[in-house]
Amino acid sequence: MGNVHGYEGVAIVGYGETDYHKTDSQPAVFYIADAVSRALNNAGMTPKEVDGLSVTSFQIPPDNTTTIAEHLGLSLRWAFHGVYGGASGIIGIAQGARAIQNGDADVVVVVAGDAFNVAAHNTMMAQFNIPLRDYVSYYGFGGANGIFALVQQRHMYEFGTTREQLGVLAVTQRFHASLNPNALLRTRITLADYLNARLIADPLRLYDCVMPCSGGDAVVISSVERAKKLLRDPIYIRGAGQYHNFRPKDLVVLSQGWLAYADEMFEQAHMRRDDIDLLELYDDYPIMELIQLEDLGFCAKGDGGPFLERTDVSIHGALPINTGGGQLSAGQCGAGGGMIGPVEAVRQLMHEAGGRQVPRARTALVSGFGMVAYGRGLSTSAMILANEMDDSGHS
Repeated sequence: MGNVHGYEGVAIVGYGETDYHKTDSQPAVFYIADAVSRALNNAGMTPKEVDGLSVTSFQIPPDNTTTIAEHLGLSLRWAFHGVYGGASGIIGIAQGARAIQNGDADVVVVVAGDAFNVAAHNTMMAQFNIPLRDYVSYYGFGGANGIFALVQQRHMYEFGTTREQLGVLAVTQRFHASLNPNALLRTRITLADYLNARLIADPLRLYDCVMPCSGGDAVVISSVERAKKLLRDPIYIRGAGQYHNFRPKDLVVLSQGWLAYADEMFEQAHMRRDDIDLLELYDDYPIMELIQLEDLGFCAKGDGGPFLERTDVSIHGALPINTGGGQLSAGQCGAGGGMIGPVEAVRQLMHEAGGRQVPRARTALVSGFGMVAYGRGLSTSAMILANEMDDSGHS
């Protein structure tokens, strides 16, 4: 992973999430600005205090972080533009924390958002990058659904993973979404509903796939010293990692970059797997959640399916997963999908999740995944958060 020191002295002090919409009647910058405003209000801060900004959005080019700062009236000493898809939000938080540690910024807002409907999302995927544009979509393909159908087929073939096992995630997350007023899909589903849903790209069916939508999510980070002057207890960054182009010769990848740094991330956090109270996993598809459970070390490679059979992953269970419904039920607001997990984790650790609150939540692991290219995703990220310092006083 490469980072020999942790994220001491830095904390998350606020979060913001816009209303999610099924239409794209407003531009992406509308949702980005709204998320930033909500996060600053939540933190009890003003735009004048912000001197660092991380922005991730598929739709704002040719604009970038500096032009977004102009839109928002922010003057910056530090800027980061996320270009790693759904992995970018967590990477932005980690890089922003380093900027604060190094004295390059005092207050950093990390935001991600887009304005999509299904048609706009499909158009973007056909031009997503040069490999997809020139060598895949040119000949006709099923978008990301077609690519991850191959991943799921391969995992089922190699390890005997079943759709019944994967359905645990879809059904449980829809239950969580029924308790989340901002989720777009709140009607509960049964395992039979999941298994018998409309076929999309064999073996993927309707409830394996996210619904593109419009929205934005943001967090505010600052020094712990500054955070202590605010009205709420901060959330501490205990460990983080990122990896890109893991196992480059594998076309259908059943292990991803999380495997490369998971152990070191837990060492950095001074934690074990059983210290984690909840997971907010990047859920473009249930199969990728299962692969993350394996690669992050919560079960052995190939044991993801049986793990889901024997583990209650609801908010009432031993290891709650995607407590707000995740992207599968709340919706995927483009690149903003990479921030829905961090925002929900902070909300849970601040004990502000209302009817879906995980009792006595102290720690959370969040993950990101992005940049689908020729047959696979290229970028991963993960972070461990806690609402208390470790025993040594580290944040």
